[in-house]
Amino acid sequence: LSCAQRPPRWARGSRSRSRGSARSLQAGMAAEDEAELSLLECRVCFEPYGPDGQRRPVNLPCGHVLCRGCVGALAGAEGRRLECPFCRRLCGPAETSDCRPLLQLLELLGPAGGGLASALGRSGGEAAAAPAGLGLRLCLGGWGSLVNPTGVAACPGSGRLAVAHDGKKRIHVFGPSGVCLRRFGERGDAGNDIKYPLDVTVTSDGHVVVTDGGDRSVKAFDFEGRGVLAVREGFCLPWGLDATPKSEVILTDSEAGALYLLAADFRRGELKKCQMIRSRLVSPRAVAVCQTSGAVVVIEHLKALGPDKGSTRVKIFSAEMDLIGQMDSFGLNLVFPCRIHATAVAFDKEGRVIVTDICSQAVICLGKPEEFPIFKPLISHGLSYPVGLTYMPNNSLVVLDSGDHSIKVYSST
Repeated sequence: LSCAQRPPRWARGSRSRSRGSARSLQAGMAAEDEAELSLLECRVCFEPYGPDGQRRPVNLPCGHVLCRGCVGALAGAEGRRLECPFCRRLCGPAETSDCRPLLQLLELLGPAGGGLASALGRSGGEAAAAPAGLGLRLCLGGWGSLVNPTGVAACPGSGRLAVAHDGKKRIHVFGPSGVCLRRFGERGDAGNDIKYPLDVTVTSDGHVVVTDGGDRSVKAFDFEGRGVLAVREGFCLPWGLDATPKSEVILTDSEAGALYLLAADFRRGELKKCQMIRSRLVSPRAVAVCQTSGAVVVIEHLKALGPDKGSTRVKIFSAEMDLIGQMDSFGLNLVFPCRIHATAVAFDKEGRVIVTDICSQAVICLGKPEEFPIFKPLISHGLSYPVGLTYMPNNSLVVLDSGDHSIKVYSST
């Protein structure tokens, strides 16, 4: 299956999954089986693919896969042009083709799909735990609750999770037990509204800070949802951000190729400083700050030189912003057994660099800055399109999976 870049929006109005898998995933083997089975469902109607008829999987020219029935519905009665519900690219029904990898997998599994475990290399009684002993403890959200989520962050004190997504209210706050406590950040054009959230972080003093790609600003809210500060000047396209232990914020400007340090009195709504601390980066997006050493890690998105869709580069800076390590997708491929396209990054409590990889649909540890890079998969099953990463105060690992619009919480087993 292709690992095309995730588009900025998903189709609206799709009905809920008949099995409700995104809302009812539970920890353990059954949850991961459900996630794997979702790979065999159309992402528009959520019906399982079949070898014939309306359920036959079809490739669009952009690389996304739908069932034949949804292709016909999107093309309309005249059947002339259709718009991909994921990336909005226009194409004609004649430009589509059968998705042969999925058809071959369906043939392997048989009519009942009973061969799924063996086809994916798992035995029937073997738990699909991560190699590092991480197990899925909690799954939140799902289609209808979250729409195209783009960022997740944990409050250092309370363990509450803030999630940015494309719904009517852009920020959802979940308690440590998984209960949705609050929704705020209206979609609109008012001063404190959020047009298109790209990332979110939570400061140690309990404020939610969001990068808004819609009006190229950075906006801060308290946990009650009240807007306390908006910084709109000086940014080209603010993207990723992470809070320091001092409640300052380090953020990337993807178009300017820069890193900024933002300091503010959020309680009073006063901006103290917005300073560029690093320049000449290449489309920097995700960023993370080590809470112990102050080191900063950034993911750059490099432009494609040919038909390739581009690659990524992981850069590590000291607290003084001196470059201490870097490796791009090509270099990582020389060391590791697969190509890595990093989308999110975090530091664990030991100061190791952790990234999400959309190529292998995994979470990977790249080691501490002084030993970077090593290769240690932490989660290798049950993810669809991981785009966000954070750690809770209890050291649980939180992965934002935009593929099934969910938040997955892992803890040591």
